[in-house]
Amino acid sequence: MSPAAAHLDPDLDTGPVDVGSIAPTDVAARTLAEELAWLRDRLVQGPDDAARRRPTRSTRLDHLAGALDMSSFERDTLLLAAAVELDGELARLVAEACDGSDPRPTFGLALQVLDDGHWDALAPDGPLRRWRLVDPGGTGILATRRLRVDEDVLHHLAGLPLALHGLDGLVEDGVVVPLAPSQQRRADHAAAALGVAEAPTCLRIDGVDRVAGLGVALRVATHLADRASASPDDPPAIVLSVPALPPPGPELMRVAALVDRAQRLTGRVPVLLQPPAGRSPGDLAPDRTESARRLLGTLTAPVVATVGTSASAAPGRVVQSIEVVRPRAPERRDLWRRALDPDDAGIEPQLGAVADELAHHHRLAAHEITTIVRRWEAGAAPRPEALRRVTRASTRVDLDDLARRLDTGATWDDLVLPDGHVEVLRDLARRVRHRAVVHTDWGFGDTTRGDVGTSALFVGDSGTGKTLAARVVAQELGLDLYRVDLSATVDKYIGETEKNVSRIFDAAEAGGVVLLFDEADALFGRRGEVRDGQDRYANLEVAHLLQRMETYRGLAILTTNLKSNVDKAFLRRLTVVLGFPFPGQHERAEIWRRVFPPGAPLEGVDPGRLSGMALTGGAIASIALAAAFAAAEDGTAITPDHLRRAARLEAAKHDRVLTDHDRAVLA
Repeated sequence: MSPAAAHLDPDLDTGPVDVGSIAPTDVAARTLAEELAWLRDRLVQGPDDAARRRPTRSTRLDHLAGALDMSSFERDTLLLAAAVELDGELARLVAEACDGSDPRPTFGLALQVLDDGHWDALAPDGPLRRWRLVDPGGTGILATRRLRVDEDVLHHLAGLPLALHGLDGLVEDGVVVPLAPSQQRRADHAAAALGVAEAPTCLRIDGVDRVAGLGVALRVATHLADRASASPDDPPAIVLSVPALPPPGPELMRVAALVDRAQRLTGRVPVLLQPPAGRSPGDLAPDRTESARRLLGTLTAPVVATVGTSASAAPGRVVQSIEVVRPRAPERRDLWRRALDPDDAGIEPQLGAVADELAHHHRLAAHEITTIVRRWEAGAAPRPEALRRVTRASTRVDLDDLARRLDTGATWDDLVLPDGHVEVLRDLARRVRHRAVVHTDWGFGDTTRGDVGTSALFVGDSGTGKTLAARVVAQELGLDLYRVDLSATVDKYIGETEKNVSRIFDAAEAGGVVLLFDEADALFGRRGEVRDGQDRYANLEVAHLLQRMETYRGLAILTTNLKSNVDKAFLRRLTVVLGFPFPGQHERAEIWRRVFPPGAPLEGVDPGRLSGMALTGGAIASIALAAAFAAAEDGTAITPDHLRRAARLEAAKHDRVLTDHDRAVLA
């Protein structure tokens, strides 16, 4: 570690550094060392008797003085405050000159030994204090206060990139966000427009994907910062987390000064980031909203960007807005293939097929695809099927209490339906699986309804297999299935139902899941005549649902007991409407045969005889499971007696009793 590096490490205490020992190849360090030698002569001999002429000035110090509009005296005062931290001899001379053991200089000493002194150099709105370059600590007469140089400024003058330790907890540095080509082009166009803007501008970046929005902001900042950056090591942007901002007051003004100082010295673009929230695209707490607004109005940087937070009222700034949209299916397919085959060596056909499938089902951004591929590659045996599993786990959504993920461990063999029904369900899965090929690659989306999702309505009594069919379709597609909790979605407060519905659809599109609206007529019911304000808002809720269903890119399955209760506007837009009839005796016998797993012990159980009871598949499954628990309790095989007791419990659950025919079947 070099002497300078050792001194600038806050965990080491090596005393002031002899800058003259720094490698002579560092031009900035050489010129700074010459200026420190000039200061030593001034302190020893006095300004009138100093023989040494003023040397070539420090590149870093001159750049800083020019960027912050400092006078020659203010520049040299900053040099004096920094010198005692970098040169042991200077620290000793300053302590002697100030008649004390404290090596930090006073403002009075600066006036005594430096040229062109002026008293307003330490005014609160002067560069030295406005930009927090020095701190006149303590109390008492201003001329006798000790001047402490800001640590970040000291490191910068010594040749390091400008750090932002004064903004610890607020700045998110080191962020790299891969972007899709379409998002890169959008960022480049925005940067070109901002590059010729004459008025102070706020670039408002909207969109569901705030991480990609941050990536766009960073790319814009890279274009703009390249023109003025003082060091190639400086990041292009100063990313500030809005929730971490202090409330309006002196501390927020300090933040603004440090951000502006960094922007002037390095050309970095301030970016206000509202991070993604787990709930609705997050309303900020009132004090943080006001903090963001005040900060936008205080900053003097020519360009400020915001991501995910309102900039509609940026005082004194022209607001330019862009929306960052997620890549469409063809671009996602290219992103997947590029991530899996960065060297363009040729992708394995099976892996390419999985990538195409994932591109269609999951509306992921470039940064999400990159992360998933890295996780997959880190696996013990990265096979194509494993990529599907990793993607499904990585995109699993959290809808809190609005929806619950269902187990999709069901197959086509679990379905017992009339002839033709299974083929309709297979056709539904085909439509979802190959939608990108048909609508995009083959151009059918230009001639039909465009790039819309697929939806189905399953109609039938409870227990006829509607939910089971949804599980089978989701399993066939390799997607998660979420059942929407209507009791949590429908809200008595105006506008809350629409917010909940938007949260469900937004999360479902991002995660590539199948949505199941059980008893859908509660949400998708008929619109009625408007008699009062409540009716008007109820109809608005249905209209909002209709709009989201039209634009939803995934698969939505609605179930209902009565088709007539569903609004006709929804029926016209459904891809499939499938009735689930009450099972006949042949279907019931088949259900009884399949309901018992191969490992279940049976004794005297005749599926053909049991099919004589008029039961739905759901009721049969409930009876079989209850009988199995009873047999396990008795320590025996499952017998007709266990089934008889279970059937009585099932009938009581629905407030009815077994008929004579049922008792005869179970005898």
